[in-house]
Amino acid sequence: MKKIINDPAAVVAQSLQGMAAAHPDVLRVRTDPAVVVRADAPVAGKVAVVSGGGSGHEPLHGGFVGAGMLAAAVPGAVFTSPTPDAVQAAIEETNGGAGVLLVVKNYTGDVLNFETAAELAGLDGVDVRSVIVDDDVAVKDSTHTAGRRGVGGTVLLEKIVGAAAEQGADLDRCEELARRVVSRVRSMGMALTAPTVPHAGQPSFDLADGEMEIGIGIHGEPGRARVPLTSADDIVRQLLEPILEDLPFTSGDEVLLFTNSMGGTPLLELYLAHGIAERLLAERGIRVRRRLVGPYITSLEMQGMSLTLLKLDDELTELWDAPVHTAALHW
Repeated sequence: MKKIINDPAAVVAQSLQGMAAAHPDVLRVRTDPAVVVRADAPVAGKVAVVSGGGSGHEPLHGGFVGAGMLAAAVPGAVFTSPTPDAVQAAIEETNGGAGVLLVVKNYTGDVLNFETAAELAGLDGVDVRSVIVDDDVAVKDSTHTAGRRGVGGTVLLEKIVGAAAEQGADLDRCEELARRVVSRVRSMGMALTAPTVPHAGQPSFDLADGEMEIGIGIHGEPGRARVPLTSADDIVRQLLEPILEDLPFTSGDEVLLFTNSMGGTPLLELYLAHGIAERLLAERGIRVRRRLVGPYITSLEMQGMSLTLLKLDDELTELWDAPVHTAALHW
């Protein structure tokens, strides 16, 4: 294992210290339990949008804390759900009196721990709602999840709902928007290599030189199929077609296309794949109205990529375009 680390057990804590040092104008870090909080939180009268999950997917979620996006992010250990007390701490740090919306990826530990924290906060009189993201079309069920996994759609949801909260939308409105995004977003990913979790010290699965895994999860969970490595055209087609069929997306739709690196795939290859996806969508009469390309929800150093499509309407487009200032996303 080759990584720029000290003690594998201290990777997350030391990374968070560096993040706080790098972005003091945007965020602060609370320790024990670990929470990344917007620098000016709590904001009185504003809905707090809070998310989180295991570390190793950076910049998700801490990189999206800031104006126009998340009020706080709760980082667990690498590929491990944060504990209920950490989620509670995030709620306490960000509650400005207008309620809290929890954005939860559909993994069993995340769902249970965020639910527990929401119930405990409710006993203290805080209005907490939860929305579960389950955009991965690769699986309908697996031993790792309670149904479809939450993946790239999480980034888009956090941006759109964070913008609404920034503009003063109430908790009912933020929850409705979040559920609308969930109903209109689909994703699928693939891998060329496996990630290596620091405390494990070895790749989480084996892929031969001439193999790729289609439908992989962001923790290295099994995909739909392990198949021979093929051309970029074929890879993009194998990711895009199940997405299009699932919603389904049809001619005349306007979409946001998110082409994501799993951590180890460089932009040279990612832009190549994005261009192919744009061409395939145009051939089907689907207009790409907005785009995001880059490593925004990763799996450590895994080589691979994912595609996410969100069916847009005018309101979702306006909220996507709204100003955002976080460590990883800003315009």
